[in-house]
This record gives sequence, C-alpha cells and structure tokens, in this order.
Amino acid sequence: MRAWLLPDVPLATLARRHLPAAVADEWIALIRPALHLRPAESGEPEVARLGGLPALPEHVTWPLWEGHGPLSFVASIDCERLPSDALDIALPAEGILLFFYRHSRWEDGTVIESSAPETQAGARVVYLPPGTQTAEREPPESTNPYPLVRLAADVIASGPDWEHPALRAALDRVSDEDRAFMDDPMNSDPFRMAMGEVNLELGPQHRVGGYADPIQGSVEVDVARAQLGGRVAYDDPALHEEAQRWTLLAQIDSDDNADMVWGDRGALYWLIRRKDLAAERWQAASFTWQCY
Repeated sequence: MRAWLLPDVPLATLARRHLPAAVADEWIALIRPALHLRPAESGEPEVARLGGLPALPEHVTWPLWEGHGPLSFVASIDCERLPSDALDIALPAEGILLFFYRHSRWEDGTVIESSAPETQAGARVVYLPPGTQTAEREPPESTNPYPLVRLAADVIASGPDWEHPALRAALDRVSDEDRAFMDDPMNSDPFRMAMGEVNLELGPQHRVGGYADPIQGSVEVDVARAQLGGRVAYDDPALHEEAQRWTLLAQIDSDDNADMVWGDRGALYWLIRRKDLAAERWQAASFTWQCY
C-alpha cells in the first residue's frame, strides 16, 4: 500500500483529531497523491521550472489576452522527468507543459474572475509534444520575466478542503448530526489551521495533481461557476455536480525566490476535467486564483 493511503499518515491523524469519526473515515478515504514542487538541490533532477524564459516553437505565438495584452510566463513542467506514475491523473508521459497568466501586478489591473467567464482568456496552458523543436523566447516588451527557479518533486498526500465537492458528496453517508457539524463554518477553523500547519512545513505550495490547497474555498467550485456562465448560486446542485468533474492540474503559489506574489500572497490554480486530460484537450483547462 502506498504511503499516502496508510491510516497513520499525518493527514489521517489530523482528520481523526478534528472531524467526527464517521466524517474522518470518509475524508481519509478521499486522500490522494500529489506532487509537491520545491527548489531542486545541487545534482537533483529538475522536473519543472518557475519563471525564466519559455522554450517555444517558432510557429507558436506568445499567448495573448486580446484587448489586454500578452500573458506572463509562469512555469513549465517536463512530463518525462515528472514522477507522474505516482499520481492518479493521466498526465502525458512525455512533452512539456507551459503555464501563462496575465498578472495585474505587471499590467492593466484586470483580474480573472469566476463570475466573468470571458476573463479565462487571461490564463493559458500550452502543451509541447515530445520532439517539438523549440528555442527560448524573450517575452514581449510589456511583460517582465520572472526569475528562474529550478524545481524537483516529492510525492505527498493531499486531502480535500472542507468545502470540496467530493467531501460534500461523501457527507450523504454520515448522520444528520455529523452533517450539521460540517455545515457549521465555525467548526472548520481548527481543521483548516491544522492543514495549514502541515502545508507550511513544505514551503510554497507548488503542486501537480492531487487536491489544491485553497485559500478562499473550493477552487473546483470556482471553475465550475465559470463553466456555468458565472452567475450560479452556491446552493445550486448543478454547480456542485459540475465541480466534481474537475481536478487539479497544477497550483503555483506565491514564491519570493521567483519574485511571484499573486495578490495578497495568493496562489494560481489550473484545473481540468479528467476526460479532457485523458484526451489532452489542454484548451479545455480552466483557471482560478485566490489570495488572502
């Protein structure tokens, strides 16, 4: 049995300490592997990068948000070097994933919002198949590159947030009393603080796969709202049904080493439906961001 599935992993202990027993059982059953990206040590294999210059094919234009300007290059992931066999999502075995985002720090102040689906044009995923001829590309003059940080990967356990749609669906199997406990937002604080302490030990929360580390509620709900047109009530069952279709592709945290600060120490999240990931429909990925 893999380490993140063992009942004595720190997240399982945390759940049993802060959740009703039946809820803890459901939560532990939802634990998934993720890859935590951290600065690579000398001689350690590099699997991803923050910042620097992207390597692009000559025929690929720099990603642009029409009417607003070019996007900033945020990160790249080498799928061949990434230990993705540890994950439960179907990442490509080879090729490069590039992540772009139009950050209002550099540009015109426009932000991507789930209530405004048209703003999804402000973030992009680009996939380069293996064997693609590329060259490092300088960004457009109006876009400043971030400092380069080389990253390695560790397999970690990840668990759903208090409001994650998978956990909310699992609550159908617990008692009314336990559901009432979970419906009281005041009960979430000790659990979320404990989760935050576990994550804090790892440093910036750059992740591939698994669950996101959200700041302001479920990121799956954020992207589902955008997919449903932006104006959907939180208690609409269609919102949560759609949210369950989405899984984290990559999370890029604020990181001083890369001079990346997303709002008030926030994070960027790219999500995708599993069926679109399996078909490598990268244009179907969705984006959200959150900050404190």
